Amino acid sequence: MKNSPDWFVFEGMDLLDTPALLVYPQRVQQNIDTALALVGRPERLRPHVKTHKSADLTRLLLASGIRQFKCSTIAEAEMLAQEGAPDVLLAYQPVGPKTDRLLQLLENYPATEFSCLVDNREAAGALLQQARERGISLGVYLDLDVGMHRTGIRPDQEALEFYLELYQQPGLALKGLHAYDGHIADADPILRQQRVEAAFAPVLAMRETLLARGCAAVEIIAGGMPSFPFLAKHPALVCSPGTFVYWDASYSTKLADTPFVPAALVLSRVVSKPAPNRVTLDLGHKSIASENGLDKRVEWLNAAGLLPAGHSEEHFFFTGEACASLQIADLLVGLPYHICPTVALYEKAITIIDQQVAGSWETTARARTLRV
Repeated sequence: MKNSPDWFVFEGMDLLDTPALLVYPQRVQQNIDTALALVGRPERLRPHVKTHKSADLTRLLLASGIRQFKCSTIAEAEMLAQEGAPDVLLAYQPVGPKTDRLLQLLENYPATEFSCLVDNREAAGALLQQARERGISLGVYLDLDVGMHRTGIRPDQEALEFYLELYQQPGLALKGLHAYDGHIADADPILRQQRVEAAFAPVLAMRETLLARGCAAVEIIAGGMPSFPFLAKHPALVCSPGTFVYWDASYSTKLADTPFVPAALVLSRVVSKPAPNRVTLDLGHKSIASENGLDKRVEWLNAAGLLPAGHSEEHFFFTGEACASLQIADLLVGLPYHICPTVALYEKAITIIDQQVAGSWETTARARTLRV
């Protein structure tokens, strides 16, 4: 696909209200094709939908031959089931009311095979009890901690014994292992690869031990975005990146070796110019992910040199000599530094195809609850 410096420009930009989220489906498809080429076959890709939360994009993934998905919320899981996804992993250990909601999904959408994570005997026991009471067999993956220390247990002897205990439990369809390595994001690809290989070596060893002990079909769902190019080369792993569909400024910088292209942007306007070297845009906290520093929130594609000076709920203000050329109502197009939480701030994304406004994609699972 042609990637000219002004690839993001389209007819009718000035007619759109701002702030707005823009998605370029042709570039999204390019990223999907790239991901599939890296893994070799669709069965080795389980994309995480937390980035896009979109039923429309889910259809695009299904049309590309992808049949298994990963998600973080019950709403995302239900969205996938509504679109006919055959295999859905809730990458979370359900506790409290979430357990009941997950089991409701199994009852309401029998054509979809649901599974979840466990890393705790108490939580696994409660989940198993509720599933048995409802006559449901639930798919489960043991969640392993490979260094991020967020969830999961270390891939050691205790984890091996826990897996074997679960394997013997009727009512649980134990499928394999899950490991997320979100702590590994080194810009140096050689160092990143070394850390990824070291993190997953005990996971692969555990799988071999489990197979030798008689466990059947121990699948490994592995990694996030930074490790994806390396894990994709290992035939025993199923990869679960998410950001690749839209990409963002953070990964464009950190993962310069990774062959994905930006496919989602934000559109903003100059709403105030109180001085020649000051401008304010309508891109506040409620329009762009703001968990990082002021200089790591958006990368402007058509207004280089703006210096962030402050950010509030509905305003983002800048200083510097670059402000001199900007006028009231000028449009700025930006690449979000972190696309996943940015998408969740918008009810829909405006779709741009062949430099024309084509329609919109609803951010379906932005809501915490759909039906269940």
